[in-house]
Amino acid sequence: MTDNLIIKGIEFKSRLWVGTGKYKDFQETKLAIEASGADVVTVAVRRTNIFDNKSDNLLDYIDPQKYKILPNTAGCFTVEDALRYSRIARETGISDLIKLEVIGDEKTLFPDVCATLQATEILAKEGFIVLPYINDDPIMAKRLVDAGAAAVMPLAAPIGSGLGIRNPYNIKIILEQATVPVIVDAGVGTASDVAVAMELGCDAVLLNTAIAGAKDPIAMATAMNHAVKAGRLAFTAGRIDRKLYATASSPIEGML
Repeated sequence: MTDNLIIKGIEFKSRLWVGTGKYKDFQETKLAIEASGADVVTVAVRRTNIFDNKSDNLLDYIDPQKYKILPNTAGCFTVEDALRYSRIARETGISDLIKLEVIGDEKTLFPDVCATLQATEILAKEGFIVLPYINDDPIMAKRLVDAGAAAVMPLAAPIGSGLGIRNPYNIKIILEQATVPVIVDAGVGTASDVAVAMELGCDAVLLNTAIAGAKDPIAMATAMNHAVKAGRLAFTAGRIDRKLYATASSPIEGML
Protein backbone atom coordinates (compact mmCIF):
# COMPACT_ATOMS: atom_id res chain seq x y z
CA MET A 1 0.00 0.00 0.00
CA THR A 2 1.31 3.45 -0.87
CA ASP A 3 0.33 6.83 0.47
CA ASN A 4 1.83 8.95 -2.27
CA LEU A 5 0.48 12.35 -3.21
CA ILE A 6 -1.04 12.64 -6.69
CA ILE A 7 -1.75 15.94 -8.47
CA LYS A 8 -3.24 15.90 -11.98
CA GLY A 9 -2.04 12.33 -12.48
CA ILE A 10 1.53 13.11 -11.33
CA GLU A 11 2.69 10.96 -8.43
CA PHE A 12 4.96 12.42 -5.75
CA LYS A 13 6.84 10.02 -3.52
CA SER A 14 7.66 12.55 -0.81
CA ARG A 15 5.31 14.97 0.88
CA LEU A 16 8.21 17.28 1.68
CA TRP A 17 9.03 19.74 -1.11
CA VAL A 18 12.09 21.95 -0.89
CA GLY A 19 13.50 25.13 -2.37
CA THR A 20 16.98 25.94 -3.60
CA GLY A 21 17.67 29.48 -2.37
CA LYS A 22 19.95 30.83 0.36
CA TYR A 23 22.47 27.98 0.44
CA LYS A 24 26.17 28.85 0.51
CA ASP A 25 26.80 26.98 -2.75
CA PHE A 26 25.31 24.40 -5.13
CA GLN A 27 27.09 21.51 -3.41
CA GLU A 28 25.41 22.28 -0.08
CA THR A 29 22.11 22.62 -1.94
CA LYS A 30 22.56 19.14 -3.40
CA LEU A 31 23.46 17.52 -0.07
CA ALA A 32 20.54 19.15 1.76
CA ILE A 33 18.04 18.08 -0.88
CA GLU A 34 19.33 14.51 -0.74
CA ALA A 35 19.05 14.48 3.06
CA SER A 36 15.50 15.84 2.92
CA GLY A 37 14.23 12.89 0.91
CA ALA A 38 12.24 15.30 -1.27
CA ASP A 39 11.53 14.49 -4.89
CA VAL A 40 10.19 17.97 -5.71
CA VAL A 41 12.62 20.86 -5.93
CA THR A 42 11.32 24.35 -6.61
CA VAL A 43 13.44 26.84 -8.55
CA ALA A 44 12.86 30.58 -9.00
CA VAL A 45 12.81 31.10 -12.77
CA ARG A 46 13.44 34.83 -12.41
CA ARG A 47 16.31 34.56 -9.93
CA THR A 48 18.14 31.34 -10.65
CA ASN A 49 20.48 30.51 -13.50
CA ILE A 50 19.03 27.33 -14.98
CA PHE A 51 19.12 28.23 -18.66
CA ASP A 52 22.78 29.21 -19.17
CA ASN A 53 24.85 26.13 -19.96
CA LYS A 54 28.03 28.21 -20.22
CA SER A 55 28.33 28.79 -16.46
CA ASP A 56 27.84 26.86 -13.23
CA ASN A 57 24.22 25.71 -13.36
CA LEU A 58 21.96 24.52 -10.56
CA LEU A 59 20.71 21.68 -12.75
CA ASP A 60 24.28 20.35 -12.91
CA TYR A 61 23.80 19.45 -9.23
CA ILE A 62 20.09 18.52 -9.23
CA ASP A 63 19.33 15.76 -11.70
CA PRO A 64 15.99 16.43 -13.47
CA GLN A 65 15.75 12.69 -14.05
CA LYS A 66 15.75 12.12 -10.28
CA TYR A 67 13.78 15.15 -9.09
CA LYS A 68 10.66 16.89 -10.30
CA ILE A 69 11.69 20.48 -10.97
CA LEU A 70 8.94 22.88 -9.92
CA PRO A 71 9.47 26.34 -11.47
CA ASN A 72 8.19 29.25 -9.42
CA THR A 73 7.51 32.89 -10.15
CA ALA A 74 9.17 34.30 -7.02
CA GLY A 75 9.98 37.97 -7.41
CA CYS A 76 7.02 38.70 -9.68
CA PHE A 77 4.80 41.61 -8.63
CA THR A 78 2.42 41.74 -11.60
CA VAL A 79 0.22 39.34 -13.50
CA GLU A 80 2.21 40.05 -16.66
CA ASP A 81 5.53 39.11 -15.06
CA ALA A 82 4.11 35.93 -13.54
CA LEU A 83 2.68 34.87 -16.89
CA ARG A 84 5.93 35.64 -18.69
CA TYR A 85 8.15 33.59 -16.40
CA SER A 86 5.67 30.72 -16.27
CA ARG A 87 5.71 30.55 -20.07
CA ILE A 88 9.52 30.77 -20.20
CA ALA A 89 9.77 27.79 -17.84
CA ARG A 90 7.44 25.69 -19.98
CA GLU A 91 8.98 26.74 -23.30
CA THR A 92 12.40 25.61 -22.11
CA GLY A 93 10.96 22.19 -21.35
CA ILE A 94 11.20 22.26 -17.57
CA SER A 95 7.61 21.45 -16.65
CA ASP A 96 3.91 22.22 -17.03
CA LEU A 97 3.88 22.58 -13.25
CA ILE A 98 4.17 26.12 -11.94
CA LYS A 99 4.26 27.40 -8.40
CA LEU A 100 2.54 30.71 -8.91
CA GLU A 101 3.63 33.67 -6.81
CA VAL A 102 2.39 37.20 -7.43
CA ILE A 103 3.66 39.30 -4.56
CA GLY A 104 1.68 42.31 -3.39
CA ASP A 105 4.10 43.94 -0.96
CA GLU A 106 7.91 44.02 -0.82
CA LYS A 107 8.13 44.19 2.98
CA THR A 108 5.71 41.44 4.00
CA LEU A 109 5.91 39.39 0.78
CA PHE A 110 2.23 38.61 1.16
CA PRO A 111 0.55 37.60 -2.10
CA ASP A 112 -1.55 39.92 -4.23
CA VAL A 113 -4.69 37.80 -4.08
CA CYS A 114 -6.52 39.52 -6.94
CA ALA A 115 -3.54 39.21 -9.27
CA THR A 116 -2.94 35.61 -8.19
CA LEU A 117 -6.53 34.72 -9.01
CA GLN A 118 -6.31 36.39 -12.42
CA ALA A 119 -3.01 34.70 -13.29
CA THR A 120 -4.29 31.32 -12.12
CA GLU A 121 -7.28 31.51 -14.43
CA ILE A 122 -5.14 32.44 -17.44
CA LEU A 123 -2.45 29.82 -16.83
CA ALA A 124 -4.96 27.05 -16.14
CA LYS A 125 -6.65 27.76 -19.48
CA GLU A 126 -3.22 27.49 -21.13
CA GLY A 127 -2.79 24.00 -19.72
CA PHE A 128 -0.47 24.75 -16.81
CA ILE A 129 -0.74 22.76 -13.59
CA VAL A 130 -1.06 25.80 -11.34
CA LEU A 131 -0.08 25.69 -7.67
CA PRO A 132 -0.77 29.19 -6.29
CA TYR A 133 0.85 30.63 -3.15
CA ILE A 134 -1.87 32.34 -1.08
CA ASN A 135 -2.74 33.68 2.35
CA ASP A 136 -4.47 31.29 4.76
CA ASP A 137 -7.80 32.48 3.37
CA PRO A 138 -10.48 29.79 2.90
CA ILE A 139 -12.57 31.97 0.56
CA MET A 140 -9.66 32.73 -1.77
CA ALA A 141 -8.60 29.07 -1.69
CA LYS A 142 -12.04 28.09 -2.96
CA ARG A 143 -12.03 30.76 -5.67
CA LEU A 144 -8.61 29.64 -6.88
CA VAL A 145 -9.82 26.06 -7.19
CA ASP A 146 -12.81 27.30 -9.17
CA ALA A 147 -10.35 29.20 -11.39
CA GLY A 148 -8.45 26.00 -12.18
CA ALA A 149 -5.79 25.64 -9.49
CA ALA A 150 -4.54 22.05 -9.21
CA ALA A 151 -3.63 22.59 -5.55
CA VAL A 152 -3.55 25.51 -3.13
CA MET A 153 -0.52 26.58 -1.12
CA PRO A 154 -1.52 28.64 1.94
CA LEU A 155 1.28 30.22 3.95
CA ALA A 156 1.89 29.12 7.51
CA ALA A 157 3.45 32.51 8.28
CA PRO A 158 5.30 35.21 6.31
CA ILE A 159 7.99 33.91 3.96
CA GLY A 160 11.25 33.17 5.76
CA SER A 161 9.86 34.15 9.18
CA GLY A 162 10.21 30.71 10.79
CA LEU A 163 7.13 31.40 12.92
CA GLY A 164 5.39 28.12 12.09
CA ILE A 165 1.65 27.78 11.58
CA ARG A 166 0.10 30.95 13.06
CA ASN A 167 -3.52 30.12 12.25
CA PRO A 168 -4.16 26.39 12.26
CA TYR A 169 -7.91 27.03 12.32
CA ASN A 170 -7.94 28.70 8.92
CA ILE A 171 -5.77 25.92 7.53
CA LYS A 172 -8.24 23.42 8.96
CA ILE A 173 -11.15 25.18 7.24
CA ILE A 174 -9.26 25.18 3.94
CA LEU A 175 -8.66 21.46 4.37
CA GLU A 176 -12.31 20.74 5.18
CA GLN A 177 -13.59 22.41 2.02
CA ALA A 178 -10.72 21.47 -0.29
CA THR A 179 -11.29 19.39 -3.41
CA VAL A 180 -7.60 19.62 -4.36
CA PRO A 181 -4.41 19.00 -2.37
CA VAL A 182 -3.41 21.59 0.24
CA ILE A 183 0.31 22.27 0.55
CA VAL A 184 1.59 24.50 3.34
CA ASP A 185 4.08 26.97 1.92
CA ALA A 186 6.20 29.57 3.75
CA GLY A 187 6.92 30.35 7.38
CA VAL A 188 7.99 26.92 8.62
CA GLY A 189 10.84 27.14 11.12
CA THR A 190 11.66 23.67 12.37
CA ALA A 191 10.68 20.01 12.25
CA SER A 192 7.80 20.32 14.71
CA ASP A 193 6.14 22.87 12.40
CA VAL A 194 6.21 20.34 9.58
CA ALA A 195 4.75 17.66 11.84
CA VAL A 196 1.92 19.99 12.90
CA ALA A 197 1.04 20.77 9.29
CA MET A 198 0.91 17.10 8.40
CA GLU A 199 -1.07 16.19 11.53
CA LEU A 200 -3.67 18.77 10.52
CA GLY A 201 -4.12 16.80 7.31
CA CYS A 202 -2.13 18.90 4.85
CA ASP A 203 -1.04 16.96 1.80
CA ALA A 204 2.53 18.29 1.73
CA VAL A 205 4.83 21.03 3.02
CA LEU A 206 7.13 23.21 0.94
CA LEU A 207 10.01 24.96 2.69
CA ASN A 208 13.39 26.50 2.02
CA THR A 209 14.74 28.94 4.62
CA ALA A 210 14.16 26.57 7.53
CA ILE A 211 16.76 24.23 6.04
CA ALA A 212 19.06 26.60 4.16
CA GLY A 213 19.24 29.06 7.08
CA ALA A 214 19.86 26.45 9.78
CA LYS A 215 23.27 26.23 11.45
CA ASP A 216 23.57 22.73 10.00
CA PRO A 217 21.40 22.56 6.86
CA ILE A 218 22.08 18.87 6.22
CA ALA A 219 21.04 17.86 9.73
CA MET A 220 17.93 20.05 9.54
CA ALA A 221 17.01 18.56 6.18
CA THR A 222 17.23 15.12 7.76
CA ALA A 223 15.01 16.27 10.63
CA MET A 224 12.42 17.60 8.17
CA ASN A 225 12.50 14.28 6.34
CA HIS A 226 11.56 12.44 9.53
CA ALA A 227 9.00 15.07 10.58
CA VAL A 228 6.92 14.93 7.41
CA LYS A 229 6.75 11.14 7.61
CA ALA A 230 5.89 11.12 11.32
CA GLY A 231 3.24 13.80 10.92
CA ARG A 232 1.58 12.06 8.00
CA LEU A 233 1.60 8.71 9.80
CA ALA A 234 0.09 10.29 12.92
CA PHE A 235 -2.66 11.87 10.81
CA THR A 236 -3.56 8.63 9.07
CA ALA A 237 -3.37 6.72 12.35
CA GLY A 238 -5.98 9.02 13.91
CA ARG A 239 -5.18 10.78 17.17
CA ILE A 240 -7.19 10.29 20.37
CA ASP A 241 -9.86 12.80 21.29
CA ARG A 242 -8.89 15.62 23.63
CA LYS A 243 -10.56 15.31 27.04
CA LEU A 244 -10.83 17.67 29.98
CA TYR A 245 -10.38 14.99 32.63
CA ALA A 246 -7.99 12.11 33.11
CA THR A 247 -8.74 8.65 31.76
CA ALA A 248 -7.01 5.60 33.23
CA SER A 249 -4.58 3.95 30.82
CA SER A 250 -5.13 0.52 32.33
CA PRO A 251 -8.57 -1.16 32.28
CA ILE A 252 -10.46 -0.85 35.57
CA GLU A 253 -13.05 -3.58 34.95
CA GLY A 254 -12.57 -6.61 37.17
CA MET A 255 -10.27 -4.83 39.64
CA LEU A 256 -10.35 -6.17 43.24
